[in-house]
Amino acid sequence: MTLGERFIHRNLSNLQPYLFPIWTVELIKRINTRWRLHLLFWLAYLTLETYFEFAWIRTSFKELSYLKTLFLALSAEMSILPHKLGLTYIIFWILERKDKASLSWWGSSFGILLAFGLAVVVQRFVAVYWVLPVLYAEASETQYLFDINRVNSSIGDLLFVVGLATAIKQYRVQQRTKEHERNLNKEKLEAELRFLRNQTNPHFLFNTLNNIYALARKKADETPEVILKLSQLLRFMLYECKREQIAIYEEIKVIEDYISLEKIRYQNKLAFSFKKEIDQPSESIAPLILLPFVENAFKHGAGESRFGAYIALVLILKEGVLEFTITNSKEEDAFPAKEGIGLGNVKRQLELIYKDFDLQIENEADRFVVKLYINLRNHAKL
Repeated sequence: MTLGERFIHRNLSNLQPYLFPIWTVELIKRINTRWRLHLLFWLAYLTLETYFEFAWIRTSFKELSYLKTLFLALSAEMSILPHKLGLTYIIFWILERKDKASLSWWGSSFGILLAFGLAVVVQRFVAVYWVLPVLYAEASETQYLFDINRVNSSIGDLLFVVGLATAIKQYRVQQRTKEHERNLNKEKLEAELRFLRNQTNPHFLFNTLNNIYALARKKADETPEVILKLSQLLRFMLYECKREQIAIYEEIKVIEDYISLEKIRYQNKLAFSFKKEIDQPSESIAPLILLPFVENAFKHGAGESRFGAYIALVLILKEGVLEFTITNSKEEDAFPAKEGIGLGNVKRQLELIYKDFDLQIENEADRFVVKLYINLRNHAKL
């Protein structure tokens, strides 16, 4: 019996129950994701190399069973795996130092070449003095130690595993970098959206307080009722607007509350209509995305009209598609309305929240028209 056969018979029966023991599965579960991926890579690589080695030596060991030949191939590949592991992680370390500018290009290149050269020498010694004479029981001659063809074979073998591992690592680094950039961009957009929403509330409050001030100067009896309705709107803004989405009926309720507040101020000086066609009242929408348009109509329409002022709202919602149109009168000789905080703010919110929307603003001679189309079910995920 050859040394290789004795090695197999002595160790195969003892190692067979431990090839995939239950405790290894539990151990793998406890290892973090990064090292689990490393372990899976090396197991896959060892399996692939074992298969190739098995196919290569099968014709030389016909007297052995398939299982014993397979174990022989596995033993040979495990013998040359340690220095492959060492070479791979040394190169990883050198590349990381180079990326962090701890090593120069020349220093990293020299380190990689030196590590590669040592790995080739180690692989030749393992093959000549262990794999061939002990495992395969073949006569090994020292002149084959650095035979050019065998050295080239070792170089190719090492290049394959190091190149494959480095490519996978660089791919994962690139993916992590992209994920980090996406997270930073998401955080930036979320911060901008919070700022825009926080900016909307003080702007709305400022305009409404101006209205209350005008009523108070007139000592109007409606002043307490206006303050009460304003407090209800502010309560909604403080507690409900923190949500990313609200039901469309909640947005409409806020609009109607604001309209009733403005009606107290204008009384019979303003003709107003609000047409609604909604197939799903629970459809989600970004909070206070429509209110600035209504507020703008009152401020630059009714607020600046001397007579015949009117505001007409049309809100249609069908299968998640919102069509919102608001028309307000204006004086023909009025100065062109400037885009203030409200409209500029809501435009940017639409860009951040919805992928499919269209906003058209028509500034005609005697009226101002806003047409908004939003696919509420196609909102952007920041």
